[in-house]
Amino acid sequence: MRFLKDCLSLNIFHFMDKLASISFDNTECAFAYKKDKALKRAHFLFSSMGKPWLINLGLKLTPVAIKWNLPFTKPIIRSTIFAQFVGGETLQETASVAKILGEYNVQVILDYGVEGGGDGEPGFEHSTKQFIGVIEYAATQPNIPFMSVKVTGLARFGLLEKIDAMMHQEDGSLMKRYIKAVHTLDHAEKEEWHNVRLRLLHICETAAAKKVAVLIDAEETWIQDPVDALTMLMMDTFNKGRVIIYNTLQLYRHDRLAFLKDSYEASVERDFVLGIKLVRGAYMEKERERAVTMGYPSPIQPDKKSCDRDYDAAVTFCIDHLDKIAVVVASHNENSNLLTTELLKQKNLSPDHPHVHLSQLYGMSDNITFNLANAGCSVSKYLPFGPIKDVVPYLMRRAQENSSVAGQTGRELGLIEKEIKRRRI
Repeated sequence: MRFLKDCLSLNIFHFMDKLASISFDNTECAFAYKKDKALKRAHFLFSSMGKPWLINLGLKLTPVAIKWNLPFTKPIIRSTIFAQFVGGETLQETASVAKILGEYNVQVILDYGVEGGGDGEPGFEHSTKQFIGVIEYAATQPNIPFMSVKVTGLARFGLLEKIDAMMHQEDGSLMKRYIKAVHTLDHAEKEEWHNVRLRLLHICETAAAKKVAVLIDAEETWIQDPVDALTMLMMDTFNKGRVIIYNTLQLYRHDRLAFLKDSYEASVERDFVLGIKLVRGAYMEKERERAVTMGYPSPIQPDKKSCDRDYDAAVTFCIDHLDKIAVVVASHNENSNLLTTELLKQKNLSPDHPHVHLSQLYGMSDNITFNLANAGCSVSKYLPFGPIKDVVPYLMRRAQENSSVAGQTGRELGLIEKEIKRRRI
């Protein structure tokens, strides 16, 4: 027994040393999984993203070209932005990417890239089957512990919007406002919402049986409240003594740090593990424009400094309460990732603590992901897949994000150029 304790102690010290020596400038580690051709393709793509006029043109033309099925559109997309940010059109194609990542101790969050059921109820049922198929596949793989679900793939946007609006007319806690809002729906809407709940319940039941965690994605602020309520209900059911369901908090919203603390209090009261994925956010321009157009206060932080402050405060809060919180630190911010490892080190916790996971998008921030993996952290790539026409909204957000986030494209490009120079290709 003493020998086992000594071994565990030595193991912790070994990990502490590796955490202390993390460098996000190590491009040899960051791009070891990329062959020369893939590295050159990434260089071309990020160079293009540095030209705002080109991105703006692409954002306007690409959805139209896909809709009209113009010749050469899909091959061009497939060989450029799709190859950089998406695992493949099918699970089978994505499997080869996941396998390569696994060889470098990088895990995978699988995401079936559907946003909204274009065919109504049949479309939502199809999406549900796809999500369940993803869970069943993930359960057979050693490095796919998570999958991602967008409730807009299971529910009509207009219905979510109506429930959210009614919730904002009520007072009280999230769940009290949710119950009142659903109660006031008409009969047909209640039946429709009941089907939404059943779809998500089926997904969560399958995930619990297969021991695959489900990350519920964040949505726009004007449909987020019913998504939060539904996710809390699922956590209350499935996160008893373990964590299967995670909610996603966008910290570019000025109210999310308070919401995190309220959610924690609810989890303590109801005795479930609070699963939380922390992101900065994905709809900033849209949110600000809508607030101006409709004349209400912007839900977005006043500046980047405020967003960074709340994000890091959320990371700290979660790691201070790991007995009741499991957190996915999903960030491309080097300081936030270093903060996470520093907090683990301060508390003498293993970098692969079961309630702490770090993650970045596939195709971005390889310098963070692979150097964290090399240090023994539990880290993953968020890996979407699906037909090109279905993942175009996701791809457009990646292009817009890389062109609008100050320094992001330049940082990616600089690291790629450093590695190309090191390889002398």
